[in-house]
Amino acid sequence: MTSTVRADDPGPVPEAPPDPRAAAFFDVDNTMLIGASMYHFARGMAARKLFRWRDLVSFTLRQTRLRLTGENTADMHSARDSALAFVAGKKVGDIVELGEQIYDEELAGRIWSGTYALARLHLSAGQRVWLVTATPVELAGIIAVRLELTGALGTVAEERDGCYTGRLVGEVLHGEAKARAVRQLAAREGLDLTRCSAYSDSINDLPMLELVGHPVAVNPDSALRAEAKARGWQVRDFRTGHKMARVGIPVALGAGSLAGGAVAARALHRRGLWVAGLRMLADGRTNRRRPQGYFLLRR
Repeated sequence: MTSTVRADDPGPVPEAPPDPRAAAFFDVDNTMLIGASMYHFARGMAARKLFRWRDLVSFTLRQTRLRLTGENTADMHSARDSALAFVAGKKVGDIVELGEQIYDEELAGRIWSGTYALARLHLSAGQRVWLVTATPVELAGIIAVRLELTGALGTVAEERDGCYTGRLVGEVLHGEAKARAVRQLAAREGLDLTRCSAYSDSINDLPMLELVGHPVAVNPDSALRAEAKARGWQVRDFRTGHKMARVGIPVALGAGSLAGGAVAARALHRRGLWVAGLRMLADGRTNRRRPQGYFLLRR
């Protein structure tokens, strides 16, 4: 399989003897991927008229609030509900096919090359590499496929008769839930967590980072950077210094405004909501069954 990461992709990972007891776990948003994967997916749906631009603005505001004010339970549930709402009633196969298209159009060029290189180092050492994310498992699986990783753990949306119901199976894979999923995966796969590595940008992933013998803070938020420094953990920062990249919704903020924020602005302007939209941006207001998010690609 050919990865669609970047034109300067160094090619296939050299084969190495398998190391069945060690693995690496990578968060997705702002760790492996620049920005929020769900935002880009919603944007791709809006471009295909499967999701209203007005809803995209609301969704963007929720995601921005999560990054700026922290990811508490109420906010996570709000973001989850809005994410599930726009796939309710749609065929699973159609959404997966759409996700593949959106990856190629929106996400392939947003992979942090430094983080991807770290993942390849683990693969070259014969270790398995898993994405672990609150992103729906189907989208996480597409990213893992394109990057030729081992698999993905993600949030599971319920499906019935081949269509999404708009409800969740289990819980959002976030915080402690991520740690539980990694622990279950380790037991199932026979991994020694003391020999495993984990990578994340967010203090919310502290439970997962604490599980492994080799935690690494990647593009960390201020709280995780302080925690990593206090604990002597490695810090890898691949950002260029553009502060708005830390918000986590590029395309809607900062340097990405031409690609996404301007679109949102036009949508607001067309609907006579420009002033209200500015106020919302200023204060952050917003007017299938399988084991827990388990998506295996290869052994």
